[in-house]
Amino acid sequence: MTVARAARTRRGGSARLLALVWPALLLICLIPGVLSSLFAPLSAGIPPDTGGRPLWRLTLIHLELVLGAELIVLLIGVPLAVFVTRPGRAALMRLTETVTGLGQTVPTIAILALAVPTLGLGLPPTVLGLVLYGLVPVVSNGIAGLLAVDAGVLDAARGVGMTPRQRLLRVELPLSLPVLMAGIRTSTVYNVGTATIGAALGASGLGSLIINGLSQQNTGLVLIGAVLAGLLALSLDALLELLSPSPGER
Repeated sequence: MTVARAARTRRGGSARLLALVWPALLLICLIPGVLSSLFAPLSAGIPPDTGGRPLWRLTLIHLELVLGAELIVLLIGVPLAVFVTRPGRAALMRLTETVTGLGQTVPTIAILALAVPTLGLGLPPTVLGLVLYGLVPVVSNGIAGLLAVDAGVLDAARGVGMTPRQRLLRVELPLSLPVLMAGIRTSTVYNVGTATIGAALGASGLGSLIINGLSQQNTGLVLIGAVLAGLLALSLDALLELLSPSPGER
């Protein structure tokens, strides 16, 4: 067994372990009374009141919000990365990276506040903020991965008579997938945290625990929301890593 193969085997074993550990911890924390009892000392000895909403339901709402926004990010970001990396579009590629980068230079709360007059409260402004914030790593990694494809490989693909569409689908996208998946992981983890801010606009989810805890000065309630959001982010990251091909597996 070569050193590279041994390293990939260790990486795969670690990824599988984390993909089991983090979701298992999340499920344990969702058992009624586990986190409330744990953080009761931080709430004057009284288990924090989640407002009668089951933690599993709030976590599911949060997950649906993040995955829905991430789907929109992929539908926009991947075709955009492909489009701007075609020959003769270098200026458009630089412009795209600059424009999408604005999504992370402007504070998320400012984006949400600016969207409220047009989109109202609730899910629409929150999804918009998540899409703008999550677009950056997907587009930048997609561009980087496609540009990193070896020119000799593309020449060989042309030599066997592949059309541009075939080269894209059979050569460029598969070879760029590890880099693209790294961007998707980053975008997803970012948005798990960013989605908590949407609770201030009525989007619900785990952010509602944090917002209510802050307004009530209830540290235990804040920590319940933060712990669940953190475990959800770690679980999604571990599962996406498990699905990500390593460069040696391309």
